[in-house]
Amino acid sequence: MSSDPASGAAPRPRDVKLHRRSRTLELVYGDGESYHLPCEYLRVYSPSAEVRGHGEGQEVLQTGKLKVNITGVKPVGHYAIQLIFDDGHDTGLYSWDYLYQLAAEQDARWEDYLQRLQAQGGSRDPEVQVLKFDPS
Repeated sequence: MSSDPASGAAPRPRDVKLHRRSRTLELVYGDGESYHLPCEYLRVYSPSAEVRGHGEGQEVLQTGKLKVNITGVKPVGHYAIQLIFDDGHDTGLYSWDYLYQLAAEQDARWEDYLQRLQAQGGSRDPEVQVLKFDPS
């Protein structure tokens, strides 16, 4: 799928479907292409300041989001949606451009997240607390 060459913007989905049972958000585009983005993935890559911080290097690694689900999707003008998660997180607007980036880069972003999680000793499971001990 390509972006709109006239505007340079990513395409806007013609349909957004929340699948609560499988915990995925489906984006369906006009050319029939569709993407299934897991709620956990959307939560850990939230565009909110709580997750991204207020500048480079201030990102906050999200842990324990394995079972998170989306309870609501609200349109914001013609440019974004707001996702409401069952862990209380509801800040950050997911623009159509950002959602398209998340869809197109899902494999690479997910691998990066898993590597950062492992490097920091975090867990995806909210019921697992990883303790680090200094061997010295």
